[in-house]
Amino acid sequence: MDKSILITGCSSGIGLDAARGLKARGWRVFATCRQEADCDRLRAEGLESFVLDYADETSIAQAVERVRELNNGRLGALFNNGAFACPGALEDLPRGALREIFEVNLFGYHDLARRVIPMMRAAGAGRIVNCSSVLGLVPMKWRGAYVATKFAMEGMTDVLRLEMRGTGIGVVLIEPGPITSRIRENSIPHFEKWIDWENSPRAEEYRSLLHRLYKAKDAPDRFELPPAAVTAQLVKALESPRPRARYYVTRATYLMAFARWILPRPLLDWLITKG
Repeated sequence: MDKSILITGCSSGIGLDAARGLKARGWRVFATCRQEADCDRLRAEGLESFVLDYADETSIAQAVERVRELNNGRLGALFNNGAFACPGALEDLPRGALREIFEVNLFGYHDLARRVIPMMRAAGAGRIVNCSSVLGLVPMKWRGAYVATKFAMEGMTDVLRLEMRGTGIGVVLIEPGPITSRIRENSIPHFEKWIDWENSPRAEEYRSLLHRLYKAKDAPDRFELPPAAVTAQLVKALESPRPRARYYVTRATYLMAFARWILPRPLLDWLITKG
């Protein structure tokens, strides 16, 4: 397999750490971001970086073509990582909000994967790694939009893994759980755009929860790990000759994967609600 990888969402967090970590291991890394200013910053530290915006089909097509030109028509691996959240109760979530988040968190992943598969097919080898979440395994209140995209992406990835058998292309899910990142801060504009919480029947609940969204954290959340923990599992997913279908990262993800398998639904719901 060609030791080159295209990574999305590299402006910070998981994507940035993965780009740095894999470059240090000798991979040729194409580290993409939605904003040119972030690409400039990454190029200043020696990474090959250019724009890729999941919400823009033209941007995806141009990014793949750039990889093709820069690497002589080859690409060894793809790490679909970029995503965003839109917090809020499902009854307050309008159709447009769901359409917007699915465009990025699901349709963008699919569009990018199908555009790089021909390069991998031609080489007879490749690896597609999709970044899911503990919320792709179990639901959680106030996160319905994000949960919906991750549950859908898990199913789509499983199907793609089955369909790619015999092609030399491995398809893998990474299941992070709580990781230090900017996803909470980045969700604020989406919450403010779509959730009319003051006119919601849940207004008092929102009011009691807003500090979690807007207040800077004093310390990491329970079970939270740094992005390097994801990179460590990503390395296994990429470099193992026979990768597993799923790689869990945090204790929360291991716990919830086990709980989903062993507990009856009422008890699992209780456990999730207790946090």
